[in-house]
Amino acid sequence: MKQRQVQDWSGEDAAELYGIRNWGAGYFDLNEAGEITVRVETASGEIRSVSLMDIARGATERGLGLPLLLRIENLLDAQIARINQSFARAIESCGYGNVFRGVFPIKVNQQCQVIEEIAKAGRRFNHGLEAGSKAELIAALSILDNTESLIICNGYKDEEFINLGLQAQRLGVQIFFVVETPSEVDTIIRCAEREQVRPNIGVRVKLASKVGGYWNATSGDRSIFGLGSNDLIAMVDQLRHHDMLDCLKLLHYHLGSQVPNIRDIRTGVLEACRYYADLVEEGAAMGYLDLGGGLAVDYDGSKTNYTHSKNYSLDEYCVDVVEAIMGTLDSEGVAHPVIITESGRATVAYSSVLLFDILDTTRFEPVELEQTALSDGDHPMLMNLLDAVNNITPKNLQESYNDALYYRDEVRALYLHGQVSLRERASAENLFLQGAQKIRALLDEVDEVPVDLQALPEVLSDIYYANMSVFQSLPDMWAIDQVFPLVPIHRLNEAPTRSAIIADITCDCDGKIDRFIGRQKEHKTLPVHALKESEDYILGTFLIGAYQETLGDLHNLFGDTNVVSVRIHDDGSFDYSREIHGDSIADVLSYVEYQPQALFESFRKLAEKAVKSGKITPQQRKQILHTYTASMSGYTYFEK
Repeated sequence: MKQRQVQDWSGEDAAELYGIRNWGAGYFDLNEAGEITVRVETASGEIRSVSLMDIARGATERGLGLPLLLRIENLLDAQIARINQSFARAIESCGYGNVFRGVFPIKVNQQCQVIEEIAKAGRRFNHGLEAGSKAELIAALSILDNTESLIICNGYKDEEFINLGLQAQRLGVQIFFVVETPSEVDTIIRCAEREQVRPNIGVRVKLASKVGGYWNATSGDRSIFGLGSNDLIAMVDQLRHHDMLDCLKLLHYHLGSQVPNIRDIRTGVLEACRYYADLVEEGAAMGYLDLGGGLAVDYDGSKTNYTHSKNYSLDEYCVDVVEAIMGTLDSEGVAHPVIITESGRATVAYSSVLLFDILDTTRFEPVELEQTALSDGDHPMLMNLLDAVNNITPKNLQESYNDALYYRDEVRALYLHGQVSLRERASAENLFLQGAQKIRALLDEVDEVPVDLQALPEVLSDIYYANMSVFQSLPDMWAIDQVFPLVPIHRLNEAPTRSAIIADITCDCDGKIDRFIGRQKEHKTLPVHALKESEDYILGTFLIGAYQETLGDLHNLFGDTNVVSVRIHDDGSFDYSREIHGDSIADVLSYVEYQPQALFESFRKLAEKAVKSGKITPQQRKQILHTYTASMSGYTYFEK
């Protein structure tokens, strides 16, 4: 970073550098102290901002240290309201003849606190839930107490699943069984006839329309779910044969979890409406059109059709959906259906933030060594390397780098054959890093950076060691190269003078973050601040509310983090409305079939044996067992 930028730095520079206002959707900003804030609209219509550092400090004081998963209830409420209100505006402006009913897919975030808040916030909009398993259906039936809301049952369904849903229908629950495979039709008919309940049946169709992005395997002919046109007609004939065609009320499709291009969304709606109109022509009752998910989250803030972004606003999405339905069905004289979407990602992504501290750093810079001065008696390769470093100028960067690299590698080879000492090798490494850093500093002074040197800043970047597990808290970053906004949550009124990748505390080379959002392209490093002695440096990973909590695993037996939910009030104050302490070591050991008490007993026997052999005293045994027991009940992450 150039010196002028460091001297003139302001919070506005930080907002631009990290794209806070681009991906933050109006929910995140920063204050005059250089701290990231969460912005919410209160019930009175006022905008209130709360510093994430204040929330983190308060949680730590309450015994909920970092790493910490922060859930902001206001943002969950706001996203549900935004989706419902945007569809309401589109329906009114277009003159649409029916209503919108949203449902949240429980699989996107199955945590009880999240589902309860969605049910609470969605009650005034009759916002429902989607269940893809028996366990999710049981949760939905227990938490969703509004019978005007819908429960959409997707996924594979056995008789127990269907029977439970039919019994719930007797209670007045508006529940739909979406047929995913032809064999499910027989099961639904058999259960309905036995229970003497007329079921609400939906059908998922395979659209030919394909979309871009990661999660597009649910669209196209090779989708593993849904019926093709031949199976769909066979289903219609089967229902007609059993006098149940009036039970077929809903058409469902799903193009993908994150659809970045609005044209793909519109194309999918148009194709689905053709199916819908033809089912009405066949005599099915219909009345509901379920578009599935797809409403994207702009993770990188670029507002493009890139995988991690979207090229449309929420209002544009809603208007395009409504207009596409009307444009197709009006020409066929078909009544407008209830519009259903299963927008999970867009509903919960903004509401969760992972906060973690940096424990240590590795810098690729020379280190202080005794006896560093070289003399004529040192090995010629070391002297050649010294000359190469001393002669670096803006005009010979590539040549100097090639020379330094060659001599450094020659010294390594000599060390391998015992011809130079360890101290001499260390001097060579130091000299090479000195030269590489000198070249890196001069890159800004050349008009065109040589191709071989373009990656040098990345190669010389720091490694910042984070107190968290990528595998547990950010699994999509590891598994599918998903990117999330990653930003220091404080010190943003200071220029970040370092660049780094992030390594977690698992002993796995994949436990790292080396892809970061950018406006035009992804970056390989993150601008960060130098660590200060005795001061925490805290980063936040944003927009992680969808899927990350459920998909996390126990790599190296790092368990669930501490969790706090906060609610911000009209006066700008906030409450820690819910809190969950993260897994203890005993917890995670029990998850993988160890018995903590049996482990303690085995260790106690080892300690007792040491007493008998005279290795330790009984008093030392007591302290050792106390330490063992305390560790068992401790947090799985680094504790200060």
